Amino acid sequence: MENSNQTSSDRFFLLGLTNIPYLQAIYVLLFFIIYITALSGNSLLIIIVRINEQLQTPMYFFLSNLSIIDICYCSTIVPRIIINTLSQDRSISLLDCALQMFSHLAVGGTECLILAVMAYDRYAAICQPLHYNTVMNKTFCICMAAVSWTFSFTSAFLHVFFTFQLPYCRSHNLDHFFCEMPPFFKISCRDTWPNELAVYITASIIAMFSFLLTLISYIHIISTILKIHSSEGRRKSFSTCASHLTVVSLFYGTILFMYMRPHSAYSDIDKAVSIIYSAVIPMLNPIIYSMRNKDVKGTIRKYIPRLFF
Repeated sequence: MENSNQTSSDRFFLLGLTNIPYLQAIYVLLFFIIYITALSGNSLLIIIVRINEQLQTPMYFFLSNLSIIDICYCSTIVPRIIINTLSQDRSISLLDCALQMFSHLAVGGTECLILAVMAYDRYAAICQPLHYNTVMNKTFCICMAAVSWTFSFTSAFLHVFFTFQLPYCRSHNLDHFFCEMPPFFKISCRDTWPNELAVYITASIIAMFSFLLTLISYIHIISTILKIHSSEGRRKSFSTCASHLTVVSLFYGTILFMYMRPHSAYSDIDKAVSIIYSAVIPMLNPIIYSMRNKDVKGTIRKYIPRLFF
């Protein structure tokens, strides 16, 4: 009877990052800055691509998709962290928790696939320049984006559905700052191995497949770049890939760490890793892509002042 009463509860309690008041104030300020920076940077990148016709290319089409993903990713997680830190009531309803879990799983999976497609785009541009416009045509780009979004959203729905079929009779306290699968597996009183196996399979299909596709693309890219006789040509070719390589390394590293190891090993380190891929990376992505991109910086200098003057 006691277990039945506990499992019938429709609310969970997010323990958050800390209960120390001055640290809470620091975290709120820090996450507020991260959120505003992420929203501003990604929104600006989307606007730049829209207003400059020269940026209507496959690379910037996928870059716009990435910015939309980062806005959704950050908006799913960071406001809840701020509210949860400021509020005395850290409870969250089952429905809100399920929606948050679904959103971050869906956009996270989509980001993996979009990054892989962007790597293929760089491969086509550098290794097959004469056939680039034929290979990366508008229909192909739209189809790749649609497949990425559809597959990830379907996978996320299935994971959320089966996660909330588990009985939570040990506790409804989540040692985390948002609703993510590993903490739920930890509080379930049923063997979660089938759920964990599903996570491993999905992570292998999405993350590992995307990572391998990216790796293979860059092996060909680097091989092609090394064959360029001009040092200036090699530098220009590599500079078009450096930003993407940086983003891929950060994102895949944290995602694989979180979802490709036993969830019994979940600890406070995982909280820090979750912050990196759910808040810090969405903030850094537009900065990384803009710093080394002359087209983006030129568009900012040319068009943005006109919006305000």
